[in-house]
This record gives sequence, structure tokens and C-alpha cells, in this order.
Amino acid sequence: MSETLQTTDVAASDADLLAQTAIAVREAGSALRQRFGEVVRYQTREELMRALAANDDTALDILRPRLTSLRPDAAWVEDELDGGALPPGEWWVVDPAEGNVNHLHALPEWAVTATLVRDNQPALTVVHMPLTGETYTALTGAGAQLDGRPLHVSPAADLGLSIVATSQARPDEDAKVVRRVGSSITAMLFDALVVRTSVPATLHLVNVAAGRIDAFWQFAGARADLLPGALLVTEAGGRISDAEGRPWTPQSESFLATAPGIHAEAVSTLSR
Repeated sequence: MSETLQTTDVAASDADLLAQTAIAVREAGSALRQRFGEVVRYQTREELMRALAANDDTALDILRPRLTSLRPDAAWVEDELDGGALPPGEWWVVDPAEGNVNHLHALPEWAVTATLVRDNQPALTVVHMPLTGETYTALTGAGAQLDGRPLHVSPAADLGLSIVATSQARPDEDAKVVRRVGSSITAMLFDALVVRTSVPATLHLVNVAAGRIDAFWQFAGARADLLPGALLVTEAGGRISDAEGRPWTPQSESFLATAPGIHAEAVSTLSR
């Protein structure tokens, strides 16, 4: 079989796999939506962790068997909070309830994500938002879509006219990272039009891919936070790097996704 035919077959196979992954992710989202509506009260960290785990388990009970059946040889990242590089081969990187704490507080900013990583490069991703019914998908080399419609980043060319966003540091985050988050927000408040700060990261990144906001940055972060949005933004024509403008990898200590026209300005602001 020629290299061209092999490439075509892989692309067709991945396109079908993306469609089947989206079905599984939507089903998991539907299960989480049934649990949504009332604020879940907790008085201790242990109670909070149990409530978060209950949501995760609800989605994983659907996602794990479905995705495993689609790609039996792919390994599974057990902790969505992990970062860094993965061993060679295929891995499912899943966040069963991205924005889980928002779900517990009856806030609408949460999603279900699944990304197939192949030799440390995201091959395909699905981000589903059950409350709106939106499904964002991306396939390497084939573009990014929202419910079948192509996505494109914004044509922004002036950071001073741009809406930018970041996610806060995690609870128990290293003090150095917390201070860096704070100083970066201050710098952006001087240079950008509007600064949005909230979790989760993925919801900001789908907005960058859709051209609704112009840049997103974050320090530290887990694979499951950043890989779905990194692929969506890249396939929508955006620019991905670390905060210093160097190529981003899962081992990087920072992350930046922008419309191409403001990337250099954003790097300059974050480097101050």
C-alpha cells in the first residue's frame, strides 16, 4: 500500500473515530446534566472530594468502556490533573467533568472532554457542553468545528482592543505560580481591553477557537486542561506557544493561545 493511501486510510479512520467519540462524550454529558441543578453543599474538604468524585464516576462509567471499545490498545490516563509528557503510543486523556466545581455550585461553565493523544500529539478531541448542547470537535489536519460548522480564530491585530482570559491557579498551587498568575493579570489589565478570569480553561479555549475571545494564557496546568483547547485553537488557525513564545509541549510551565495577529504583543505583556 502506498504512503498516500495509508495516510488517507488513517484520516478516514480517525474521522470515524472522532464521530464515535463524540457520541460517547454526549452520552456522558447527558448523564451529568441529569445531576445538575441544585447546589451541592459540603462542609469539609473530604465532602467536596466525594462530591467531585461522584460526578467523575458518573461520566467515566460511560466513557471508559465506550472509548476502550473504540481503541482497545490505547492506554488511559488515570488522573486528569496529571501533567507532563506521556509514554509513546496512544492515550485517552479525558476530563469527565471539566469545571466540576462549577457543576456542584449550579454554575453553567462545565463540559465533558475526550482527547486521543498519539505519541504526545493530540490526534482528535471532543468538547461537549451539555447545558447548551454544543459539541466542539477537532481532527489534526482537518480543522475544528462547532456542531459541524468550521471554527476560525478572530482577526484581532491589537491587544488593546482584545478580550483575553486566564484560569486561576489551582487550590494548593505553588506560591510562585500564584504570584505569577497575579502579576500576569495585572499586566494584561494594563494592555488588553477586557480580562476574564475563571475556570475551566477549556471553555476559554473553545472561545478562542470560535473567535469570541482573542487570547488565553495559563501557568502550569494539566494535560486534560489544555490538550483539547490546544488542538481546537490550532485547527481553527490560532497560535499556540508557552508564555515566552517558545513551542508548547505538555511539559511546558506555561501556555498561550491567541489569534495570530496579537501573539507577539501577548508574549511581550506576559514577559514583563
